[in-house]
Amino acid sequence: MSVIEYKGFGGVPLSADVLGDDNDPAVLLIPDIGQQRSAWRAVADGLALSGRRVVSLDLRASGGVDQLAAHVEDLRLVLAQMGSRPVVVAARHGGWIATRALATDGILLAGGLVLVDMPDDADAVAEGIAARQALPTLVVRGGFAAAPITSECDVFAAALPIGEQADIDDSDLALDADRTEALLGQLLEFLERRQPREATEFQAGSDPRTLRDAMGCFATGVTIVTALDAAGVPVGLTANSFTSVSLDPPLLLVCIANSAGTAPALREAGHFGVNVLQIGQQPASNRFATRGEDRFANLPWAPGQTGVPLLGSSLVSFECQRESLHEAGDHFIMVGRVVRAQFEPHRDPLLYFRGKYRRLHFA
Repeated sequence: MSVIEYKGFGGVPLSADVLGDDNDPAVLLIPDIGQQRSAWRAVADGLALSGRRVVSLDLRASGGVDQLAAHVEDLRLVLAQMGSRPVVVAARHGGWIATRALATDGILLAGGLVLVDMPDDADAVAEGIAARQALPTLVVRGGFAAAPITSECDVFAAALPIGEQADIDDSDLALDADRTEALLGQLLEFLERRQPREATEFQAGSDPRTLRDAMGCFATGVTIVTALDAAGVPVGLTANSFTSVSLDPPLLLVCIANSAGTAPALREAGHFGVNVLQIGQQPASNRFATRGEDRFANLPWAPGQTGVPLLGSSLVSFECQRESLHEAGDHFIMVGRVVRAQFEPHRDPLLYFRGKYRRLHFA
């Protein structure tokens, strides 16, 4: 076992025990507010022996439930520093922290969520926090002690889009160790289904999400593809399916989903731009990936030589004349001839890997 320190909200240091092999699937354990990470010791040891890399976190030392917002920001920052998407397992009020931290873009931060003996949380239902959980979620009751089943728990679990429940039967428990073993069994069964240790396989006809996850293992940069529609209005969208094709002639390509709102305009555009993003442009990436946004509002951009909108401060902006267009399943491929490129070599690229933004770490 080793100890690692993360930086929480406001630079607060947060210590964690780390058990298991670095190459094993990760599990992040969150204690109850006011508890130490040692409360998870027996479960952490069992998970590590079962082939999981376990990170058992201490919450910030001061404050209770009234500092819930700070705990939430702490957890989001820790997840951003982990380098992989763990399954988050939270005890009691730690579940309040986890549900709020993962209600927004949780799928980019974690691979699953387990809530053990979480107290009734009517606010999570009323504020839509439960309904916004995009992660597979397991609600365990009786994990640490016999717990009454309440209607509020049922309402919360029912509001989860990908939720399931498990009740630990007290009639089969004679010792505290029995309860720990029962909890560990529930966790491992969920982990094996949602984040298996063996390599996941895709075959023709399998769940498309499995193929998407496989494709996500290829690290890419992030681009925003821009053009003018028939009325001369700037349009654009975020895309990471981009590559160079040829230097002579100078060709590149991008793949655009047929379902994208800007797809019709890009299909008809005679010229388009590809803006490769740097790390400071993550908000722009999010904006151009969200429907209903005024994507160019308050964003520095200028028309290029051909009139296409090019984003300021990009790592590189390519201005292209459309060379050809090819249909490819649920996407189409635009091949462009580069007529102009502007780049700033001293900026760091914004990267994307396994459904999460990354940064380049120099050795």
